[in-house]
Amino acid sequence: MEDGHCSCPKTGQMLTHTRLVQNRALRNLISKWCEAHSIPYDAPEITDTSSETPAVVEFTKAAIAANKATAELLVNQLSNGSQGAKTVAAREIRLLAKTGKENRACIAEAGAIPLLHNLLPSKNPIAQENSVTALLNLSIFDKNKNRIMEEFGCLRSIVNVLRFGLTVEARENAAATLFSLSAVHDYKRRITEEEGAVEALAGLLKSGSPRGKKDAVTALFNLSTHIGNCRRMIDAGAVAALIGALETEGVAEEAAGALALLVRQPIGAEAVGKEEMAVAGLIGMMRRGSPRGKENAVAALLELCRSGGVVATQKVARAPALASLLQSLLFTGTKRARRKAASLARVCQRCEAATLPMGRWGVEYSITSNSTTSHGSSFAGDVSVPLSITVRVL
Repeated sequence: MEDGHCSCPKTGQMLTHTRLVQNRALRNLISKWCEAHSIPYDAPEITDTSSETPAVVEFTKAAIAANKATAELLVNQLSNGSQGAKTVAAREIRLLAKTGKENRACIAEAGAIPLLHNLLPSKNPIAQENSVTALLNLSIFDKNKNRIMEEFGCLRSIVNVLRFGLTVEARENAAATLFSLSAVHDYKRRITEEEGAVEALAGLLKSGSPRGKKDAVTALFNLSTHIGNCRRMIDAGAVAALIGALETEGVAEEAAGALALLVRQPIGAEAVGKEEMAVAGLIGMMRRGSPRGKENAVAALLELCRSGGVVATQKVARAPALASLLQSLLFTGTKRARRKAASLARVCQRCEAATLPMGRWGVEYSITSNSTTSHGSSFAGDVSVPLSITVRVL
């Protein structure tokens, strides 16, 4: 480059730029190999190139070929190396899989997934943590989701790490892996039916670290979108955990969203209605939650009334402060929240009118709004509980 050459010495392609990006995975692999074979190795001076390297590096043919060669070296070490070498290889695969679908694809094509699966039961906490996190990063590439799920026993091993993992990070990343895999509709039921999976997610939501709770609630939300999972999630204690999470900053919004999906079914509405703090928790979410959280909370209350019958509707309609919160939401909420608030106000109004004797006055659910939600349509369409989550890489 200093002599003016601007083409790749291997392929002859013209370089799109002349900035060099460090291959940290290969450098670390060389360093460990030299150490293992008692060969002197002077590590190169590492300079901070973050300000010089573009945020997104274009994957040229040469870069892809280099990463593919690195992946093959790492997978070979993962297959044939000592236990220590396998631990190092798992860490380097984890790092290499952090960026780019090309990297994630070539790592899987080199045969990493079965070998990482074999490391999950390891008694070495570092090996277990790196292997489950490498699978998490690989699972972000859609084709790898299928590879992981079709690897015999791999799902069971991921759930075991979630339940009995040797480190907090390993358990949290196992939960995040289940969330990533459950993006495929056909896998939601398989994950839910795996012994201990939902129970462990509910437990992590109750007592995990803030990041662990976030991993757990996003996984439970995804699983709750499958209509066939409702009974299993109730039996596994997910409903109680989600209701408890309504009071927890950082996860309340997703918890309310998951409850809104579960109460669409009568068995879900019945389970939520039996929880003493369910309605109060959702009302509290309407009072102090984010705009999306308020929307999810009013959606959950509306679906609870629709699916839970007269008893559930009366419980919601007579909740303290609901009328004033609905009125406020009709003016300040998101478009969906205003629509759902108007529908819930009408449901509560009909309930009060039907249960009070003639001449008696109950809670006033008058609908006054500056939006089209104040008109007479019933808005009986499907409730939409939008949720935007990005799978993290580690």
